Amino acid sequence: MHYGQIKNCDIANGEGVRVTLFVSGCTNRCEGCFQPETWDFSYGKPFTEETQAEIIEMLKPSYINGLTLLGGEPFEPQNQRALLPFVKKVKELYPQKNLWAFTGFTLEQLLEKEPHPRCEATDELLSLIDVLVDGKFELSKKNIRLRFRGSENQRIIDLPQTLKTKEIILWDK
Repeated sequence: MHYGQIKNCDIANGEGVRVTLFVSGCTNRCEGCFQPETWDFSYGKPFTEETQAEIIEMLKPSYINGLTLLGGEPFEPQNQRALLPFVKKVKELYPQKNLWAFTGFTLEQLLEKEPHPRCEATDELLSLIDVLVDGKFELSKKNIRLRFRGSENQRIIDLPQTLKTKEIILWDK
């Protein structure tokens, strides 16, 4: 897996102060995407052990609320496979911190038994995420007043509650 950027002390991509990882690779290719360069799976730098250690160190301060994954597309199968062991390690080291993920796929698409984007890592990765912002960015529904999302079709989902109840529960803090 490659990544385009890591932001430390990010306040735009989830609640509180966060560390944000922008992964590379996306097949959704939304019209009006704010970083189309991340569609390329080889864009940026390789996601190495050193990169992971750097992010883990950035997460250490108590004022950091958690980690956010976005892209590109974290739920492309090859990205899921690379992210799963890393996310498990983050959750083990920092159980008090939360994990947000942004995806152009809907939760329903991620849960379907159909191919792409599902893979052997999907269910476990979803089980580790606290808040999922789902749905493609739709230029015709762009709204700059929305909190933590770019278009009105996108949802901010309380993922643990949703997986528990099997009904979409929106995050509303």
